[in-house]
Amino acid sequence: MKKSSVIFLLMLPLVVFSQDISKERIVNIVSTLASDEMKGRKFGTQENDRAAEYIASEFKKNNLDYCFGDSYLIPFEYKGKKGYNVCAIKKGKSQESLAYSAHFDHIGTNNKEGDNIYNGADDDASGVATVIGLADYFKDKKTDYSMVFMAFNAEEIGLVGSRALSENQNLSPVFDNIKALFNFEMLATESQFGKNAVFMTGDEFSDFDELINASAVNGLKVYPDPYQGQQLFYRSDNVNFVKKKIIAHSISTVDMNKAMHYHAVNDDINIVDADNLTNIINNFAKTIEKLNTKNFQPKYNDKVKYDF
Repeated sequence: MKKSSVIFLLMLPLVVFSQDISKERIVNIVSTLASDEMKGRKFGTQENDRAAEYIASEFKKNNLDYCFGDSYLIPFEYKGKKGYNVCAIKKGKSQESLAYSAHFDHIGTNNKEGDNIYNGADDDASGVATVIGLADYFKDKKTDYSMVFMAFNAEEIGLVGSRALSENQNLSPVFDNIKALFNFEMLATESQFGKNAVFMTGDEFSDFDELINASAVNGLKVYPDPYQGQQLFYRSDNVNFVKKKIIAHSISTVDMNKAMHYHAVNDDINIVDADNLTNIINNFAKTIEKLNTKNFQPKYNDKVKYDF
């Protein structure tokens, strides 16, 4: 065998393990969650349960550990209806962890003729695809930080699922070790800052974005929240972890001046900029890969409020 062939074979595992997440993979995840068959994934419906089970099956493919017990599905009840959050762990060298989250529920259907399904491709199948994409990327990697992957239910009716999960005492050992939470919320379209760019809610409350930008690869950029007057930091699932004094911010690309698809029936796969979404996911993965317990320890400042 030629020397060059031996070198190629020795390098092959590194090539396989370093592959980017494909656009086809991301489109498949978003398309599955935002399909007409899911009927808008409204909390309390069979389709909502199916969405939770689908996410759990993707976590299983990545050989993730349960957050506790013997299932990724963690039940809760709200106003007589039962639903599930989804939670998984990938153990790293340290017990300290980084968490990645998104909500998978949406607002269901309406009674009008024609297209009456709120598919929720951007809101928030795109965020769930980001979480699963990160789990894919890190499947065979050894990381310094452990990793927690969460898919929240019942966000659309008042951040109910993330609150139930954050208050679940069985998960206290998990949450006590989270040093920062990336909550992904609506990443399917190009931001007002351009491609490969996101904004972060609550940037004025911590150095989270500064530390991410310091390690960012391939031109990825986290911008300050352009909608501070709307208090988005306190209006998304991250807030239930802020209450636990965990560094938790939401990351988005939605241009709220142009987002005519928000809570509309046209929020389907056709509005997804798959190239940009895939690029952002891969660049976040490579950026996170550079983070460790020494170079990434974000902190809140004295401006943040924990009681509200």
